[in-house]
Amino acid sequence: MREERLSQYTAYIGLDWADTKHDVCVQSAESGEREFSVVNHNPKALDEWVKELRKRFGGMIAIAVELSKGPIVSVLQRYDFIVIFPINPSTLAKYREAFQPSRAKDDPTDAELALDLLVRHPHRFKPLQPQSAKIRTLATLVEHRRQQVSDKIRVTNRLRATLKQYYPQILEWFYHIDTPLFCAFFKRWPTLIQAKRARATTLRKFFHEQHMYRETVLERRIAAIKDSLPLTEDEAIIVPFQLNAEVLVAQLDLALEAVDRFDKEIEMAASKHPDYELFKSFPGAGSSLAPRLLVAFGEQRDRFGNAADIQMYAGVAPVTERSGRKHWVHWRWQCSTFLRQTFVEWAAQTINKSYWAGQYYYKQREKGLTYQAACRSLAFKWIRIVYRCWQTGTHYDESKYLKALELRGSPLITQRSG
Repeated sequence: MREERLSQYTAYIGLDWADTKHDVCVQSAESGEREFSVVNHNPKALDEWVKELRKRFGGMIAIAVELSKGPIVSVLQRYDFIVIFPINPSTLAKYREAFQPSRAKDDPTDAELALDLLVRHPHRFKPLQPQSAKIRTLATLVEHRRQQVSDKIRVTNRLRATLKQYYPQILEWFYHIDTPLFCAFFKRWPTLIQAKRARATTLRKFFHEQHMYRETVLERRIAAIKDSLPLTEDEAIIVPFQLNAEVLVAQLDLALEAVDRFDKEIEMAASKHPDYELFKSFPGAGSSLAPRLLVAFGEQRDRFGNAADIQMYAGVAPVTERSGRKHWVHWRWQCSTFLRQTFVEWAAQTINKSYWAGQYYYKQREKGLTYQAACRSLAFKWIRIVYRCWQTGTHYDESKYLKALELRGSPLITQRSG
């Protein structure tokens, strides 16, 4: 198998990437000798280096690198005679440690080790098969959106802690503070004294302009504003905390706008993909999670051999370790955090939107599992269902699945019948 995998390449390269330069180790298919060099990280230098490789070796060239995406990968993917073999950084680190117990790291050595792994164990590594530009664009968009959401949560938590120091009443008036309505209110009335001075007609007009028309809520909120008493009148507390809150609200406003922009761009990109409606058919997979599920599975139906491959790749499947008579189970450490987050967050959304999912979740909690562990267990089961639908191109139908569970005598559906 090794000879078959290597015979199609005229040269093998190990590349250790960095921000400004890349260390390279090259070995010709006709010789066991290895050469070391350094390539600067700029488009012109990289283009000249690749063209020199083509001129020197001809044919297909295999390059082992610790990345599956990034600037250097984007550059190399432009050349049809370059085949990229991603190597997990932890795999390379363990391989280095086997020969260097001191754990000393050296870039040229890492380039040679990457090459060594590829040449000695070619059947262990799969060539990178990039998906279409559409799906790669969508993948980057959903990752960036999640980062914006994380920033929003971070700012919201800091803002809440700040307001508790001098203006806690506003947290009672607004249950959710990560909204444009809250930001607009705070910008106009950043202290309790200013809010209490506002007339009821002014407050009512403001809320109507913000498209808030629920009269019972409106009246209760106005009454609470008028009846509130200040936590403190100490200027040494109010002034600095007010300034900090104003800065945080400005940041929150930008974060909300950023998430909204990403949502629109994601919807536009996802709606063009033929599988988007399939993933939207799953309960809880709304406009934010359906695109993430689409990205998680991708468009290459042969990318995963079975559902277990995705469960392990996503880090949802637990790992069992055995040594002698002992064995223990723990969660998977080496995986894409974002991918695992996608499945667990979506599984959590299905608890109150799918009958069987809700029953399964509560059974896991009764067994003593934590919320996160129960959601991971639920995600594990969902992946098998999604994989089947994805392979056959079939939209999910809750009623059909419940009937299938009933025919199998599942305890989840037995409770429902009882």
